[in-house]
Amino acid sequence: MQYVNTWRAVAAATGRADRGAAEDGVRLAYRSAGLDEPERIIWADSPKAAVRAVEALAGAGRSVREEVRTRPWAEERRRMYDELGPAGWSSLWSATGAQLWETTAALAERIRTGVVAELATRPEDEPDVRLVLLDAVLGQHDAAWLAAFDGRGDRLTGLAEVARNAGWWWPYEHAVVISERPVDLHRDEAGRLDRGDGPALAYSDGFALYAWRGMPVPAEFLDGLASLTPDRIRGEENAELRRVMLEYYGYDRYLAESGAEPVHRDETGILWRIAMEGDEDVVMVEVVNSTPEPDGTYRTYWLRVPPRTRTAKEGVAWTFGLDGEVYAPVLQT
Repeated sequence: MQYVNTWRAVAAATGRADRGAAEDGVRLAYRSAGLDEPERIIWADSPKAAVRAVEALAGAGRSVREEVRTRPWAEERRRMYDELGPAGWSSLWSATGAQLWETTAALAERIRTGVVAELATRPEDEPDVRLVLLDAVLGQHDAAWLAAFDGRGDRLTGLAEVARNAGWWWPYEHAVVISERPVDLHRDEAGRLDRGDGPALAYSDGFALYAWRGMPVPAEFLDGLASLTPDRIRGEENAELRRVMLEYYGYDRYLAESGAEPVHRDETGILWRIAMEGDEDVVMVEVVNSTPEPDGTYRTYWLRVPPRTRTAKEGVAWTFGLDGEVYAPVLQT
């Protein structure tokens, strides 16, 4: 787990790169691949700026990503697989890289999407931008793979040093372009980009991604969240943005202020339904905790349940993975 925690921190690192250490890592990666060290190392403030810098390169030669990153990783993976066997390799990956893979891969894809959206202003520009992105080594966002190999040889030491100290980088025969790390990163408990009052991911040059619980949202959309009303929520035509509004506003508050009526009540709670034009209904069960708070009050909870739910009991049962007919709690806690 020590390697997982270390590389988790690398993947989430923000702030200015250690340029000297990153450049030393680049040179080591080239030497380890049997290549001459690059003649030039160019820094950019973000992956977006780095793509622009790559597009402006002259005399850089061909991409050497295959030699510097792809081939060494493949050979190290084969070595570890042969040494540990299928079960051993699977166990190693499950205990290391798999712990980080989902969140880092999703973040990297979001960055790619954001770069393409900002630089490919015309549809015909998109293939060229994507081709440049294919030449990138992901630096800190290669943390999952680097965690699996950490402490098991020095073949990838150069790649690891760049990752610990910088963001994405582009290796060519005679030149390298390296991106700074982000200056801000905000994620929810599931590791998804998430912020309601600004960019969830931001770089020093202004390149930024906006998201609410993992869902991309326009920057201007967040500006209006503080002044939401039930009418504004109902009037939003985009179903995904409307769901974000409801989550931010609070389902219980929306129900109270929109004049909603309960559709069913029984001994387990009250079932509420919010009709959403162009989207599935939002159905909630209101339940009261049977255990009093320290001050003697009883806390109310709102549980979201499937739209097909027809009774409060059926909804509460669903939260326990049961059918309504068999749900019969002996003691509520």
